[in-house]
Amino acid sequence: MTKAPQTGIAHEVAPGVRSVLAPNPSPMTHWGTNTYLVGEAEIAVIDPGPDDAAHLQAVLSATRGQTISHILVTHAHLDHAPLAARLAARTGAQVMGFGAAHDGRSTIMAELAAAGHTGGGEGVDSGFQPHTALRDTDTVQGADWALEVVATPGHFSGHLSFAMGDILFSGDHVMGWSSTLISPPDGDVRAFMSSCARLQKRPERRFLAGHGAPIDTPAERLEWLIAHRLEREAQILNALGPEPQTIGDLAAQIYSDIPPRMLPVAARNLFAHLIDLTERNLAVATPELGFNAGYCSA
Repeated sequence: MTKAPQTGIAHEVAPGVRSVLAPNPSPMTHWGTNTYLVGEAEIAVIDPGPDDAAHLQAVLSATRGQTISHILVTHAHLDHAPLAARLAARTGAQVMGFGAAHDGRSTIMAELAAAGHTGGGEGVDSGFQPHTALRDTDTVQGADWALEVVATPGHFSGHLSFAMGDILFSGDHVMGWSSTLISPPDGDVRAFMSSCARLQKRPERRFLAGHGAPIDTPAERLEWLIAHRLEREAQILNALGPEPQTIGDLAAQIYSDIPPRMLPVAARNLFAHLIDLTERNLAVATPELGFNAGYCSA
């Protein structure tokens, strides 16, 4: 699929799997959020999407005559999670996800959040709370489907993917149209790289992402994502010198090829890398680790 599907219309993307595109296109969401409908009799809704009345009606219309039995959320960003509550109220289905919006943060990310280092290019659905918490290797089953829970933190601390046969519902961890935003304190570069390495060892041959078209060469995409992060790390280390520089100054140097309006988003990615480099003693933060600190070589 080379162009956006029509919003609000369910179309088949794999046997037993349909997608309904939410009407929330943006530079951060591409065409919009893909809401997946899994099954024939009992339906699992993966990523119900933004709190949008038209999208709610589209999902209900696409499943008329069927039963929505499960609502699974890959992560608690505003473009993926908020409609879960309204959909659950209409259908009686259980909402399932990792946990509350900020669960799963590492110690350093929790400390940064407590110090006020929040923000970034995507909003968090702070009130998200599933009925059922899922953990890695759990299985969620319906009448004619079974989904394995695959923990893939990195883009978000509690990010989950879901595997079914040779398909992986990869949320925002792996997308074909863009690299993945990693915005602290919910985004974590070290966790992202670990999750990518883990997915490289898995058998799934097709990824259905939270945004954009299906990924039919996931091994190549994972290789690119890892190489992209390693290249960005090398660029940062090359840009760091003996004198502290702000994240804004570093972003302007390193991301010289993107539109100026995207620099704030790039700065969040850069912050994620600098946290990791500081933790590995490859960079120094002055006076202390934070978004407004100065950074120099170790």
